[in-house]
Amino acid sequence: MKEKNLNIETTESTEANEEKKNKKIDKSKSSKKVSLETENELTPKIKDNSGVDSISDEGKEGHEIIIEKDHSRTSEQDYEKMTREELVNDLETLVKTDDVTAIKNDAVFIKVSFLIKETERKETDLLEFINNGGNKEDFKENPDILTERFNAALYIYKTKKFHFNEEQEKQKQINLTLKLKILEDLKLLIESEEELKKTYDAFKILQEKWKEIGLVPKSEINNLWQNYNFLVEKFFDKVKINKELKDLDLKKNLEAKIDLCEKTEELLLESSSINAFRQLQQYHELWREIGPVPQDKKDEIWERFRIATEKINLGRQDYYNQIKEEQEKNIELKETLCVKAEQLSEKVLNSAKEFQDETDIINELLKEWKTIGPAPKKQNDKLWERFKSAIDTFFLNKKDFFGKLKDDQINNYNQKLNLCLQAEAVKDSQEWKRTTEELIRLQHEWKKIGPVPKKYSDKIWKRFRAACDAFFNAKSEFFSNVDSKEEENLNLKKTIIQELKDYPFGEDKNENLRIIKDFQRKWMEIGHVPIKVKNEIHNEFREVVNQNLDKLKISDIEKNTINFKTKFENIVHNPGSNQVIYKEKTHLVTKISALKNDIKLWENNIGFFANSKNADVLKQEILSKIEKAKQDIALLEEKLKILKEVK
Repeated sequence: MKEKNLNIETTESTEANEEKKNKKIDKSKSSKKVSLETENELTPKIKDNSGVDSISDEGKEGHEIIIEKDHSRTSEQDYEKMTREELVNDLETLVKTDDVTAIKNDAVFIKVSFLIKETERKETDLLEFINNGGNKEDFKENPDILTERFNAALYIYKTKKFHFNEEQEKQKQINLTLKLKILEDLKLLIESEEELKKTYDAFKILQEKWKEIGLVPKSEINNLWQNYNFLVEKFFDKVKINKELKDLDLKKNLEAKIDLCEKTEELLLESSSINAFRQLQQYHELWREIGPVPQDKKDEIWERFRIATEKINLGRQDYYNQIKEEQEKNIELKETLCVKAEQLSEKVLNSAKEFQDETDIINELLKEWKTIGPAPKKQNDKLWERFKSAIDTFFLNKKDFFGKLKDDQINNYNQKLNLCLQAEAVKDSQEWKRTTEELIRLQHEWKKIGPVPKKYSDKIWKRFRAACDAFFNAKSEFFSNVDSKEEENLNLKKTIIQELKDYPFGEDKNENLRIIKDFQRKWMEIGHVPIKVKNEIHNEFREVVNQNLDKLKISDIEKNTINFKTKFENIVHNPGSNQVIYKEKTHLVTKISALKNDIKLWENNIGFFANSKNADVLKQEILSKIEKAKQDIALLEEKLKILKEVK
């Protein structure tokens, strides 16, 4: 049985499919449209030209093994369980990488997970708005900084990916041209009448060139390899290489393929079937590059490689089957929640207490729904509509009930209950500033609401207070840790001060200045210290620096320029540094111009002074001002020069 040509599916085609999927997701405005894309990306479809699950039997020339491109995520991390902020942080970190092939799988999963959570957030906000007495048509989405950050990071990734694919396609066309040239050279070599040694050396050079050339357009792969293998066989027939030389070459190829079989079999021990599958693709590329083996070993070595490949593909299929099973379980869990929600929506409730109890249950159902993973898109969309419809019905019934109540205290209770729900919804938030403002706003609203029935008064207040305390206690604990870090930074700065005091400076002025600048750099690299000692510790350090500069006989102008240069060297790489430097340059130029104008004015005024004792005193004062202004201009021009060098 002849070993067939291997055609491994390229990353470009798969990336094109992924891009189409991602465009669909971008246009989606609901969780329905998002979940399908997730499931499509996770569902394995192993292509097979023969009807076998993963690979076809190798036997005839022209048959192929097609290994599907890996659509799975590249890490074990479960993005579905991450928060929106964690997803955005991961994406912002990923897009700093220039190699889009290394991050594309993670980027797709982050995008899908974020959009799912974004849709659920909007739906939950809508439900809460309705619960608070609002009408669905009056609902407006609140601006969300995480969504803005996500879109910005995603745009960077898509831009990089577009340029990468563009360059890849250009390079593939170049590679195609190069390989076509090699085929023409092979034809000429076959037709050549040169001696065997010279012809064979030229042939080996062409073989090496062929192996060194990278990917070509997918549509040309099979045709290229068929022509190449045909010409190689024809060359061997033409030149009639002696058996020892050919046997040696075949033996080397056999050894290489045995080694590749062993590596492939080692992949069976890999814990991640996805990683094993990805590595398998590379091994199939290597297999195709190696070349023929002895005829009597051809079927045996291929069968060994094929069996290992099938086992790896089966492991990958098992992985996707497991995902499918989990999705089926998720369907059952979501169906159960739908039944519960429908039962609640159909209940006849006759009191505010009953509505409150059922509202708590509804909120718990919403929380539980968020914890359940995705189901296949078609079923997931239907289940979400079913669940959402039941909840909508419940809250509409609740709204109608409370709309008919005339008792002010009951209405007040309902309002305070809504404030409790809002406070409980954000009590675990770590967005300290925004949530603090939100809770203060809720507290102000609470004060504006009148009394509630006495039997509810204490309970509802304790509930509201508990939610607020939970957040502010967490906030206090968080910032206490910040205080610890600032204390650590304070100790580090005290250490630098002592080291500078004790440093044994030499006679080399330039070296001494370099050492002082190095201390200043280390000082700037340390973070914040407690605000109450910030000025004190800074002044102490500056005093020690100035003391050393005095000892080294450094002029005030030099001190000033050193401190100035150090300051801007430390901020040049910070965000917005260009704007800061520009403002400073503008300030310096403006100040220099003003001083020059003052000098002109003073010089003109000198000519008007009479020859008297008082006139001489005034003249001397103006000359002193002129001299001081010229010194200031020199210093400012030196600072301007420093800014130009730093910029």
